[in-house]
Amino acid sequence: MNLSQTLLGVTFANPTILASGIMGITASSWRLVAENGAGGITTKSLWLKEHKGHNNPTIISTEHWTLNAVGVPDAGPEKAREEIGDFMKKKPVPLIANIIAESVENFAATAEAILPLKPDFFEVNISCPNVEDEFGKPFACSAPAAAAVTKAVKKVSGKTPVLIKLSPNVDSIAAIADACASAGADGFTVINTVGPGMAIDLRSRMPILANKVGGLSGPGIKPIAVKCVADVFGVTKGALPIIGTGGIYTGEDAIEIMLAGASLVGIGTAVGDRGVDVFAKICDEMQLWCTNEGVDEISSLVGGMHRELSQRNAPTRKPSRSGRTRS
Repeated sequence: MNLSQTLLGVTFANPTILASGIMGITASSWRLVAENGAGGITTKSLWLKEHKGHNNPTIISTEHWTLNAVGVPDAGPEKAREEIGDFMKKKPVPLIANIIAESVENFAATAEAILPLKPDFFEVNISCPNVEDEFGKPFACSAPAAAAVTKAVKKVSGKTPVLIKLSPNVDSIAAIADACASAGADGFTVINTVGPGMAIDLRSRMPILANKVGGLSGPGIKPIAVKCVADVFGVTKGALPIIGTGGIYTGEDAIEIMLAGASLVGIGTAVGDRGVDVFAKICDEMQLWCTNEGVDEISSLVGGMHRELSQRNAPTRKPSRSGRTRS
């Protein structure tokens, strides 16, 4: 069974990717994730300057969902150069550098600062929902704004492919994806967290998170992620690759989002619930499913739902009275 996937000329041994912000801080933690079966690594979001993030408590989790208002903290470009530089010396798996900024100009400047480290991809985080109090609505909420960021990063990214990380918190994620595609995006990560949402402590009658609200992740958002991936695949006609992420916990979850159109599968919250070896577990579960279903190449599943719908909706040819078929 071949689980390898090639995305824009970069080969991943399997489709599982560490999602941004989960154990994505140091070169040693990235290596640990790779040793436990991940096909690729996404760094936490990198800023042009140091960014403090929010005060504790920043995370609350149940068996169904996680609310996070970490606030995208980052030590700044020097720390990024140190950790990414260390990882890239003996790179076990492809590395995706996630970048974030408060302005179009600083998205481009951050990409320029990271480019000499030679990441395999840029993932452009225009969609974090828990820093609205600091920077206003995410760029992902506006097609013109999303396109402007895409164009600015593409202008400085050289040969490094640019993936735009989209938000589910919009009227039409397909419209945003279409605008980014027209601006030169090489692909997408779909989706970021849902929300923001809120949890209230019953005794104090106060929001549990210090930031009051946070982005929602975990198994409860998987149907939203699957729908969003399907929408983006549909509007781009499968021409641009997608990393599908959001509520992926099992091998069958991964296959489901691939059938919707994802080429790779981002895994985040499940790391905390199933352990750091969740990547190997999910790959084993994918292999078992494929063996049972007679699937030899995992790449054959990408967009399978769309092909099935197309075949089922194709007009049937009716026999004429002479015995010949007609449309």
